[in-house]
Amino acid sequence: MTDAEATLRGPLQQLESRLLEQQGEIEAWFRRQWLQTPAPFYASVDLRNAGYKLAPVDTNLFPAGFNNLAPEFEPLCIQALQSAVDRICPTARSLLIIPENHTRNRFYLENMARLVELMHKAGFNVRVGSLMADLTQPTDLELDSGRPLRLEPLRREGNRIGVEGFDPCALILNNDLSSGVPEILRGVEQPVMPPTTLGWATRTKSEHFTVYSQVAGEFASTVGVDRWLIDPLFRNCGQINFMTRDGEECLASNVDMLLTAIREKYAEYGIEDDPYVVIKSDAGTYGMGIMTARSAEDVTGLNRKQRTKMASGKEGREVTGAIIQEGVHTRERWGEHGSPAESVLYMIDRFVVGGFYRVHESRGATDSLNAPGMQFHPLAFADGASRPDPQLDPDAGPNRYYAYGVVARLALVAAAREIVQNGHDDD
Repeated sequence: MTDAEATLRGPLQQLESRLLEQQGEIEAWFRRQWLQTPAPFYASVDLRNAGYKLAPVDTNLFPAGFNNLAPEFEPLCIQALQSAVDRICPTARSLLIIPENHTRNRFYLENMARLVELMHKAGFNVRVGSLMADLTQPTDLELDSGRPLRLEPLRREGNRIGVEGFDPCALILNNDLSSGVPEILRGVEQPVMPPTTLGWATRTKSEHFTVYSQVAGEFASTVGVDRWLIDPLFRNCGQINFMTRDGEECLASNVDMLLTAIREKYAEYGIEDDPYVVIKSDAGTYGMGIMTARSAEDVTGLNRKQRTKMASGKEGREVTGAIIQEGVHTRERWGEHGSPAESVLYMIDRFVVGGFYRVHESRGATDSLNAPGMQFHPLAFADGASRPDPQLDPDAGPNRYYAYGVVARLALVAAAREIVQNGHDDD
C-alpha cells in the first residue's frame, strides 16, 4: 500500500463511515435547510480530497462546464431543471439564458450549447441573449461538437428583457457579472436566476466561506464529527494592492496566523504533510491571480512579474481584496501517469446531478488545477452521490461519492443563505 493509499484509508474513511451511519439524519437535516432557504438555481463546487480532509475550495454560482458531464447524467439534469424552474416560475414555458461574452472560448460555448440542449429536453423554449455590445443581429456559431448555438442581442421593453420576438418568463444568468450589473439588467420584472447580487462585483469568497463555516459547524454537530474535516480554514485581507504593496503586511500576517492554525490541526491528527495556504482574489478568479505560500516570506518576496499576475483578475479587473485559504492537498490521481485531480460536483436546485475530475498533468498535489492545460474526465457515477451502499466498504465508489455529494450540498446551503442575506430569494 502506498503512502497516499494509506492516507485515503485514514480519517477520511472514518468520516465516510460516520456519514453512512447518519444518512437518515443527514437527509432530514438537508430537507430542513431547503425549507428555510431554497437552493440556488444551479451551482458547481470544487472539492479537494486530502485523505484526511474533504473540503470545498470554491463554489461557483454560474457554472460553466455542463459539457463535461457524462451523458448518463442527463435524466438527473432534466428532472432537476424542471424542479428548479417550477419552484421559481411554475407557469414558465420560455427561458432566456444570458451568457458570458466568451465568443472565442470554444469550451465555454460548448457548455452553453449543452445547457440549452438540456433545457429544451426539460420542456422549455430557450433562447440565448447576449450582452455583447457589438452583437447587432442573431449569430449562429459552429461548434466542434456539432451542437447548434445561436446568440441574439438582448432587447428591453419597459421592465422586461428578451430578444427579438421572444418574451421569456424568466432569465437564467450564466454570467458572473465580474464587471458589475449592466444597466439593461437593472429593475427587471422577470425572475432572474441566480440573482444579480450574486455576481462577483458584489459577492466575495470570504463572505461565502464565512457562511459555509457556520453551516459546516451546524452539520458537524449534528453528525458528531470534527468540523475541520470538512471546513477549510481561511482569513482575508479586505484591502490589498499587489502593485504598490499596500496591505502587504496584513497579507503576510494573516498567512502566518493561518499556517500556525493549520500546523496545530496537523499535529492533532498526526499529519506529516507540509502546510500551505492558497491566496486568491476575494471576488472570483476564473483561474487567475492564484498563488500558494508556505511562509509569510513567500508573500513579501514577490517579484514584479508575480505581483502583476496577482493584481489582475477577470476582464482586467483590479484585485483589491484577497482570501487566504487553507491549502488542501489532493490525493486523487488520474491516468497511467497519476496526474493530480480534483472533483467538481454540479448541482441544479437541491440535487447533485453529476460531476467530473479536473486533471492537470504538469501540476502538483498542492497546486491550483484550474489553469491552462487542465483536462476534464467525467466522474464514474450516475446516481452514486445520492445512493450510498452500506453493504460496501466506506471507501467504495458509491459511498465516497455520497460523501462528496454531502459536502458539495453543504456549500450549496451556504450559497442559499448568501442569497437571503443579500436580500433576494429565488421564490
